Amino acid sequence: MKAHMTNGTLEIITKITNKHPDIKFYLMNSGTNVLAYYEDSKQNIFASGRGYEILISKGTIRNKGFVVMNNITVTEDGRTVFEDRFKQRSSSIESSPGFQAFRLLEPESGNKYIVFTQWASIEDYDNWKNSDAFKKQHQSAGGTKPPAYFADTPYITTYNMVDTD
Repeated sequence: MKAHMTNGTLEIITKITNKHPDIKFYLMNSGTNVLAYYEDSKQNIFASGRGYEILISKGTIRNKGFVVMNNITVTEDGRTVFEDRFKQRSSSIESSPGFQAFRLLEPESGNKYIVFTQWASIEDYDNWKNSDAFKKQHQSAGGTKPPAYFADTPYITTYNMVDTD
């Protein structure tokens, strides 16, 4: 299964989604920026979109909620180690209050993975971020030093779902 996304204004994104009524789009906004996201096994319909292979999929993405995308640039040599680390993690996030969905997205081109999580609210995300389960999953063997497979400093983008129902 693949994931596809693109950014733009609400006007531009609406035109794209109206042309493809057979696709289930999830729209998210961050300020004036809108992101359109969908999952399927077909070719990316976006002219300037980004495509990903969904390596891990937990939960169901909903039209309401708060989305956190952790953007992690991984070295070519570190891809397998990075992916295995996620595959071996316990699924304690799934039992966290407010959890809705998790996706580990491998880029079709480039080396920027996305760790996508969706929460019922920002408060649910903050509660998980401050939990012992989060601290345990995010502790590194080397202390505060980032893993060697990080090619750059990770960064987070956050979105609120645009309810299209």
